[in-house]
Amino acid sequence: MSVLAALGLFGDAIDFLLHAQESRTGGEQVGGLADFGQLTLEHLAVVGASVALAALIALPLGLTLGHLRRGGFLAVTVANVGRAVPSLALIAVFVAFLGVGFGNVTLALTLLAIPPILTNAYVGVTQVDREVVDAAVGQGMTGAQVLREIELPLALPLIFGGLRTSVVNVIATATIAPLAGVVTLGDPIISTSVYGDAGKLAAAIVVALLAVVAEVGLAAAQRAVTPRPLRGTPALAARGRFLPRRRKGAIT
Repeated sequence: MSVLAALGLFGDAIDFLLHAQESRTGGEQVGGLADFGQLTLEHLAVVGASVALAALIALPLGLTLGHLRRGGFLAVTVANVGRAVPSLALIAVFVAFLGVGFGNVTLALTLLAIPPILTNAYVGVTQVDREVVDAAVGQGMTGAQVLREIELPLALPLIFGGLRTSVVNVIATATIAPLAGVVTLGDPIISTSVYGDAGKLAAAIVVALLAVVAEVGLAAAQRAVTPRPLRGTPALAARGRFLPRRRKGAIT
């Protein structure tokens, strides 16, 4: 306890994170591992639903547009709009027109997660060396086979880069979800009158840890799914210095 006391507010935040305390308004216990564990699960539920929905929408669209070498203006425009629109303003619009709740917050965060995924999927496919694609077509591969067996593996580093960006952004942005009636780790940050400064800092520490874990975990996953000869820079992967082996039954 003396060590935590010496750390000042940071020490109070760690103590708040580990041990439940009476709220500033009195009458209830807040903080502690159980409370923050529940808040973390609810936070991750919003993040997971938003990023999953964004990936379902953006990945097929980005891969298809990249394969067709069309829609560059759309990809760039979506990315720029996604950067320009403030997160709080977007959630406020959804609340105004659709009301509060998990579904509405998820939709708002999905729109924020789409631009990096869409843009990186499109760019990753379009940067695949055209000679590699032409060689695959010359071997008799269909467009779908070229996308699945050539362009997608070579674009994986950039695709995962987009996913990492979206996940980290949504983890940070989900802290304002309590303003729309969805309790997340943002609740202690917003409800200072209940949790106090120590609770606010404790929640911020957990959010930061989640972002770091997501970044490191997705980076490891990116390396694991990237073909071994391409475990270098994304640019090297996009140039595609090898032609993956054909699957059995493929057209020759």
